[in-house]
Amino acid sequence: MSINIREIKSFFYSQYFSDGIRICIGILLPSLLLMQFDKFDLGLTLSLGALCICVIDTPGPVSHKRNAMAAGNLCLFLVAVITGFARLNVFTLGFEITFFAFLFSMFTVYGNRAASVGTCSLLIMIFMMDKALAAPEVLGYSATILAGGVWYMIFSLLFFGIRPYRAAQQALGENVTDIARFLRIKADFYLSDTDIDENYRKLVSKQIQVSQHQDAVRELLFKSRIMARESTAPSRILVLTFVDLVDIYEQIMATHYDYNHIREKFKDTGVLTEIARIIHNMADELDDIAYIVLSNTRRRHLTDFTIELEKLKVKIDSIGKNNQETSNLVLKKILVNLRSLSEGINNIYKYYSSKAAESLNDPKGDVEYTAFVSHQDFAPHIFFDNFTLASGAFKHALRVALVCLVGFITAKLVSLGHHSYWVLLTIIVILKPGFSLSKQRNYQRLIGTIGGGVIGIAILTFIPNATAQFIFLIIFMMGAYSFQRLNYVVSVIFMTPYVLILFKFLGVGLLNVAQERILDTIIGSTIALVASYLIFPTWEFEQIQETLRDVIVANINYLVTIAESISGKITSITTYKLARKEVYVKSANLSAMFERMTSEPKSKQRKIKEVHKFVVLNHILSSYIATIASAQSKKEIPVAHPEAMKLIKKSITVLNDTGQKLQAPNIEFNIGKIPPVNPEVQKPVAQAEDALLKEQLGFINKISYDIAKITDNILTD
Repeated sequence: MSINIREIKSFFYSQYFSDGIRICIGILLPSLLLMQFDKFDLGLTLSLGALCICVIDTPGPVSHKRNAMAAGNLCLFLVAVITGFARLNVFTLGFEITFFAFLFSMFTVYGNRAASVGTCSLLIMIFMMDKALAAPEVLGYSATILAGGVWYMIFSLLFFGIRPYRAAQQALGENVTDIARFLRIKADFYLSDTDIDENYRKLVSKQIQVSQHQDAVRELLFKSRIMARESTAPSRILVLTFVDLVDIYEQIMATHYDYNHIREKFKDTGVLTEIARIIHNMADELDDIAYIVLSNTRRRHLTDFTIELEKLKVKIDSIGKNNQETSNLVLKKILVNLRSLSEGINNIYKYYSSKAAESLNDPKGDVEYTAFVSHQDFAPHIFFDNFTLASGAFKHALRVALVCLVGFITAKLVSLGHHSYWVLLTIIVILKPGFSLSKQRNYQRLIGTIGGGVIGIAILTFIPNATAQFIFLIIFMMGAYSFQRLNYVVSVIFMTPYVLILFKFLGVGLLNVAQERILDTIIGSTIALVASYLIFPTWEFEQIQETLRDVIVANINYLVTIAESISGKITSITTYKLARKEVYVKSANLSAMFERMTSEPKSKQRKIKEVHKFVVLNHILSSYIATIASAQSKKEIPVAHPEAMKLIKKSITVLNDTGQKLQAPNIEFNIGKIPPVNPEVQKPVAQAEDALLKEQLGFINKISYDIAKITDNILTD
């Protein structure tokens, strides 16, 4: 029960709830203030502008928000003016809807932030298409909408200016929670009753969330002026926590072995159950750290793992003594990784102890953190280079344009009431570049609208008190915007009664509005789903070659970086961490692609089993490389034998050959001659470490060949 309470508290500290409050206040405040002066209609128009601009107010550096919202306000005014005049003739309105739907959908080529500017522009077009305005009124009304958008931009920027570190804290805390869940999934591999294949599915799914949150934290920490240029105590704590957190994630990735083998080998010792228990306890500690970061509090370190790990060491040592035929070297490596995890957790706790911040050193050191964030190019040629059916963005834009035209005609012919724009609004919200995303959003929209409609009707029917209804309006509004990125179904369930209660206050009939909204949602959903299947459909398998190529190239670079370090070459920390980051990001992209494939129609799921096997093999490969990288960073690996380096070169050659089949460039790897090591001089510990290194490299070599075979199967028609 306490865990559930902690999760609830964490939600109220999270960026999701913070976003909900900020958006709710930014939209409602103009209407509530002007209502006191009998200017409610003016307040509603201002709120409409704020409603459109809030779409752009997604997590990220404040400078990016400011620039995007400024561009959004410009588009907001221009589109409002054009739509205000275009709607005077049904044919010009139909042409405008088609053209703007294509134009603003193409903004996806410039990334998610630009895409949100396009969505904002389409929203005001949809809201304006049924607004009965005479020609002389259009400019004044559009200027009022612009004022509402500018108000929201200023309000949002002031909101972040008051607490400049809060957004980074929230994103970081949520990333810690994701890694804790990832760690629990890894722990389950050591339990004999866990299905390994199913656990891999859970693991790669969770890896997507970890990667997305890590990218969000990088953006906030290393693209924000206050983080990048100022060395204050809060910024040092946040950066140090994130750096250690990424290292902890690598340690978790490094705790990967042949689980079937170690289960069979140590099933009667009970040691694997003990390892799983300790890992679960470490995940609990990470959850506690997440709460500390989110709530900005200081708490006591709950568990000292020193005693636990000493007991585990005794047990591992006894296994080696009692059974000479069973090598316990793998268990010792697991113990080393667990100690590293414990050390990382202890370090983060120290950052949040009282008076710790003053003694912290500048976290930058030898690492250039700005290299870890992507930089969006807004060159005009990118837009026009995508004018080809080979571009997914171009096909998506064409699909949106055609479907919006069909939706507009349908709304004019069969709409029940005066809110025909709901059909187009549903299409814009549901229609995504890929079929699987459109299908998922379609299902969520329908369920949420019907469920929310029932709730809204029940409240308005059985709770006639206007004050109580207004309180529900505020609650539903905050819920809708708090869950819009966290859980879309819940967001729509909140949004539908919020809209119904709002229309009731505006004097529109309850049952008519509910019936109209549900019917228009069904019409829009049906059109969007059929269109995503029939009109320029984009199936995940069509992009699979590029995704596989990226992940193989990332793993080769990662392996080359580690191999150079093992061979004695000096490798910068930045180079190593960039290679590691690329592997995690590209692997998460691969996992996300596979998840989308499973949501597509069976007839379009080509080579689904082979792709799943590739996803698992890629995870195993990157985990084995991370295992070696972790040991190398602690100087546990001596300069490798020539035999070990031959294994590395062989693996790189195999992966290069596979990459070339996917049109990837060949990545060179050359090292000098390594003198042979005299085994009589080498220390026994070093001999054991070298033996384990060669064993791990043997696994990497085997996995590389397996990846080559499965890639051939995927590419074969």
